[in-house]
Amino acid sequence: MNEKNIIQLSCPMPGFDFDVINLGHGSGGVLTHKLLNSGVFDVLKNDLLNTKHDGAVFELNGKLAFSTDSYVVNPVFFPGGNIGELAVNGTVNDLAMCGAMAKYLSLAFILEEGLPIEEFWQILNSIKKSADKAGVQVVTGDTKVVEKGKGDKIFINTSGIGIMHEKAAIGFSSIEEDDLIIISGNIAAHGIAIMSKRQGLEFETDILSDTCNLNFTIKKLLDRFGTLIHFLRDATRGGVASVLNEVAKDGGFGVEIRQKEIPVTEQVNGACEMLGLDPLYVANEGVFICIVNASVADAVVEILHQDGNGINAAIIGNITTGHKGQVVLQSNIGGRRVVNMLPGEQLPRIC
Repeated sequence: MNEKNIIQLSCPMPGFDFDVINLGHGSGGVLTHKLLNSGVFDVLKNDLLNTKHDGAVFELNGKLAFSTDSYVVNPVFFPGGNIGELAVNGTVNDLAMCGAMAKYLSLAFILEEGLPIEEFWQILNSIKKSADKAGVQVVTGDTKVVEKGKGDKIFINTSGIGIMHEKAAIGFSSIEEDDLIIISGNIAAHGIAIMSKRQGLEFETDILSDTCNLNFTIKKLLDRFGTLIHFLRDATRGGVASVLNEVAKDGGFGVEIRQKEIPVTEQVNGACEMLGLDPLYVANEGVFICIVNASVADAVVEILHQDGNGINAAIIGNITTGHKGQVVLQSNIGGRRVVNMLPGEQLPRIC
């Protein structure tokens, strides 16, 4: 467990009498109320959640974006993060890629019987910390408990709603020939951080997950460049290669990228070689692809370099009308090869 992601409290869930989750905590009765009142409501409290209703009632003005995602990462604690902050950041970032600033989240837990209360407490506090950092509130949710062996410690679902940026016009239909492709930072760190702790595959490394909220970074870009930002997508499952293949196939263009421009650390690259993985296919949680009008590409990179989430940003390729539906990589040695969509599950339970 990474120290920066664990809030150390001397008395996890004050007034709570159990060391582990049991089936009674999902019954809807006394134990459920103790779990919620001594933990969830106390940590995540805000005016909307404090009503303890079956749903949240609020008003939002303007065009909205809505997203949902489920998190089943294994292990639930990994170098640089845990499933709690991953669940917040993931949904906040999905909304950001639409051009929206997340405002409210729902939060649903599926807990396995036997989950240590201390671990649940650490995850809960990471959720709070991540939500505060992203400027989002958890306003409704649900908790269920399944029998031991029917889950894997904890699964989380988050859904989010956010307000669209007034200048956002993001989508495949906005992409144009000769647009440039920017990546926001070093790739493949999250997937390798997870694999470094997998049972049977553990190896020594100090690689940390890149999980973070990207909403404020995206807002900066949209504030400055507006509709010249044509496409955004975070490169999570399937990595950079899958995002670019979606652009090629769903956008109806060809994509050209240059291997020498793609930022990846030596340590991550070495770990990928040891595991037989291509960094282009490895999951990220704090890296996004940005396709922009060529006239602003350098300025976009400059702004990203000044942002904590984009210090290693780089232009890695361009959009073309040639070889439509394909991603073509120019390798470091000068050759060219097609980068196909990931054919199966490369790294299961990565997020």
